[in-house]
Amino acid sequence: MKKHLLLFAFSALALTSCEDDDVQGYEMDMLKGEWKTVKTEVISGKDNTTVLNTFTPTGCDTKSITEFRTDYYASYTGFSGVGANCTSQKTEGTYTYDNESKELVTKYINDNERKYKVVILSNSELRMMQMFDNIDQNGDMVIDVTYITYKR
Repeated sequence: MKKHLLLFAFSALALTSCEDDDVQGYEMDMLKGEWKTVKTEVISGKDNTTVLNTFTPTGCDTKSITEFRTDYYASYTGFSGVGANCTSQKTEGTYTYDNESKELVTKYINDNERKYKVVILSNSELRMMQMFDNIDQNGDMVIDVTYITYKR
């Protein structure tokens, strides 16, 4: 009986010690790939529900891509221009992701670290709350928050 109890205890310990790694790996696997920005919203910091401003990419900007890989490589390819005359510029860097706090931090070459909180992460949608450069946009003396939504 003691042997069974001891075996059960070690099994439980082994399973729980791998749990965080499994969740981290699973979320990293969902994060990897190319994402297109579909919407950027500024939401009131006072009630965290009132949408103050919405930006939906148009024209060349709809081709812009953010890429994450499981080796912590990140890139952003931005497209600009008018009509069919789109030009692109690629910026590369790294990122970190903590599955417990849901914090994703990007660090592109020649840029500062930029921290986000992942609000939604699925195989088809990524929504992040920007945790830098937020300002009060509606004059209520409360910092408003920017959310960026990506789709595959």
